Order: sequence, then C-alpha cells, then structure tokens
Amino acid sequence: MSLPACPKCHEEFTYADGDLLICPMCAHEWKDGESSDELPVIKDAVGNVLADGDAVTVIKDLKVKGSSTPIKVGTKVKSIRLIYDAPDDHDIDCKIDGFGAMKLKSSVVKKA
Repeated sequence: MSLPACPKCHEEFTYADGDLLICPMCAHEWKDGESSDELPVIKDAVGNVLADGDAVTVIKDLKVKGSSTPIKVGTKVKSIRLIYDAPDDHDIDCKIDGFGAMKLKSSVVKKA
C-alpha cells in the first residue's frame, strides 16, 4: 500500500498511526482523503460562520490588559480578519474604536 505525500510539505515519508497519516518532516497530521488546503470553519458564540470582513458584536464585557476600561457588551467591531492556526484561540484580528488593534476569541462575539 502506497501512502500519499504530505499535503503541507510534499515529502514522501508519510506513515500511518491508527486512522491518521503523519509526516515526520513537518509533524503535520491528517486523515486519508482530507485536503489540508481547506481552511477551518470559524464560528461565533451562537454558531454563525464568520468570514473576513464581517461585522461582529461583543457579547460580554472584556477586560483589557493595560486599560482601566473594559470593552463593553454590545460594542460593534467592523471588518474583522480571521486568523487560522492561532496558538492561543484568539482567532479574530480587528480594530476597536477607542482601543486600537486587538485580537479576540470567536467565542465572545456574535455576527452582527
């Protein structure tokens, strides 16, 4: 049985571990038949699918490090940019009036 090359780095050293295929060169893991070219779906707190350029509303007060005022419930954020492979779950990059550039978690916003 011939295993497919890694879809991320295109090396031929793929091996199977249970139902996963693993590339020892870049540590990428995927299921056979799964394309890594597809971006993951990012959803808001109520399950709506988010896309780049969407407007969202903050659903709870958020404390901001270095600021004495929190981001209030109902604050509208325009033109979000989604971040894939974010290491700390902050998967939205945006600018908030009065606060500047900021990263948010999709679990604290809903699509406007």
